[in-house]
Formats: sequence, structure tokens, C-alpha cells
Amino acid sequence: MTTPPSGWTDELARVRLHVVTGKGGTGKTTGAAALAVALAHGGRRVLLVEVEGRQGLAQLFGRSPLPYAEEHLTRVPGGGEVRALAVDAEAALLEYLSMFYNLGFAGRTLRKMGAIEFATTLAPGLRDVLLTGKVKECVTRTDSRGRHAYDAVVLDAPPTGRVAKFLDVTRAMADLAKVGPIRDQSEGVVRLLHSGETAVHLVALLEELPVQETLEAVDELDAADLRPGAVLVNRVRPVRLPAGEVDTAARGAVDAEHVVSGLRNAGLDPAPAVVTGLVDQTVEHALRVRSERAAMTQLAAAGLPVLELPDRPDGIDAGVVHELAELLIEQGVR
Repeated sequence: MTTPPSGWTDELARVRLHVVTGKGGTGKTTGAAALAVALAHGGRRVLLVEVEGRQGLAQLFGRSPLPYAEEHLTRVPGGGEVRALAVDAEAALLEYLSMFYNLGFAGRTLRKMGAIEFATTLAPGLRDVLLTGKVKECVTRTDSRGRHAYDAVVLDAPPTGRVAKFLDVTRAMADLAKVGPIRDQSEGVVRLLHSGETAVHLVALLEELPVQETLEAVDELDAADLRPGAVLVNRVRPVRLPAGEVDTAARGAVDAEHVVSGLRNAGLDPAPAVVTGLVDQTVEHALRVRSERAAMTQLAAAGLPVLELPDRPDGIDAGVVHELAELLIEQGVR
């Protein structure tokens, strides 16, 4: 089996915008939240941003829906803090009109008229420009002494199927808008997203479709000159067989007498049906392990660092997110 690179590289340690994507259902919001908490350890200040309107972060942390405002989400050991922001395209456009055209009141009037929805429908790329533009503002914002407001920003981005288009749409908008604030805003977003300050991490499961979509997303990111970061393999399940016995068991060659002997040594006297069930479960487990090993070999072909998050069958909440963050730190996230 090909072994993928592991751990957090020095290049990733210098990234300030961590974009997290993944096929739907892989747990990308959980991955983004765990990464944000890990990055906040040691007294750092991290902003966790979502842009899809699902309020996944609020559900994950058991709190009320996030507004279009940066609010405290959780504290971490060492004095660090994670704040959260749900970016809404309409609110971002109102903010944009107020900042660059002094149209705060007029913008609110336009919203009542439905003009904002009309504008984002007329130019579909405008919605993504507004969302990424707000993220860029959070990444680059500084205080009066020139210090960044946040040490890192983590973006819970759209799924892998459209993440490259979402991140690269600002290049097209920059070409359309030849002068003025729209051009300047678009160019600033392009510079950030295509720089070494940004990395796109991919959350995957060790299953055929998520692995295939992850590899396709890496190719799309490379083609768009966007920088793939690490692969977060989620819901990794433990292997309960010695390494040398997996292939044998997967072929169905499980010694039932050996199973019976082991149970009797433990003081048990299993019925034949129980032994048959245990043998079947062993074969099923071995087949799953072999399949997951093959999936990991496929992921290794991308040449990206791989971090693992264990399966949590009892569900995910804020406490589990903190536990997953600790595991990421053990794998080098800093």
C-alpha cells in the first residue's frame, strides 16, 4: 500500500485562509470546526466562516442561528478563541454598497424592492464574489497597529463539486469589471485565493465515491491555480485484525475452531450459530479494511498530507469537536 504524506507541513503552518471542502455527507463542517479549534490553541484568534446558509456551525455547537456578525463561538486551552460568522450574500451586498458607494440607506430600500435578488440572479457570479469578498476582508483586516484581526480564518466552503468555480469566479468578475471598486475588490480576492496564504483542504471518507470526487477536486484546483492543502480523512474506523491476517480473512479463510478455542479460553461456551456469526463478521470486517486500504492508496496518489479523524458513531457535538481538534494537533496542526 502506498503511504501518503502525513502531518502538517511548514507551508501549511504559514497559511492564513484555510478553505475546507468535501463531498456532501463527508463531514466537512465538522472538519472545518475541528481545524479552527486546533488552530486557535496557544492563544490564537481564529474566525470560522460558513457561506451556504445551512447554519451547520450553529447546529454543531448547539447554539442559535449565526447572524451576519462575528460572534464568539468557543474558547480553547491557552487563551485562544474561535469566533464564527455566517456570510449572507444580500447582507454582504448591503455592506459593500455602504462601504464603497455610501448607499447604506438606498441599499436597504433596494432590498425591499427585491433589487438585490435581481442583481445576484442577473449576474450569478456576483453572489460568490460577495461571499469570497467578505472572507477576504476578514483575512486582511488589521487594527491600528497593523496587526491582523485574526491569526487564521477557516472557511466551511461549498462541496467539492463546485468549490473550484466558487473560489475562481472572482477572476472572471475582475475581467468583467474594468474599473472601480468592483475591479479592486475582485483583484484583491484573486490575489489572496491564488497566493501561498490560502490552502484548500479536502474532507474525504475511505469510500469509492468520496475518494474519486476528492481526486477530481484536486485536479480542478490545480487547473485553476488554487492550492490544495491537506486531506482530512473522516470517520476512520479501527482495525481489529492483525495486519497479516486481513487478506486471509477477506478470502473467507477464518479458522472457526480457533475462534471456538479462544472463546473457551475466555470461559465461554459458544453455540454453533454464534461461532458462525462471528466468522461472518470477521470476514466482513476484513473486506471493509481491505477496501479502505485501497481507498487510502488512491488518496496517496494526490501527494497531499493526510490527517485522520476517528469515527464517532454516537454523534458530534462541541465537546467532540474539541477532542477531534486535539487529535489534529497531535498530527502536527499548528
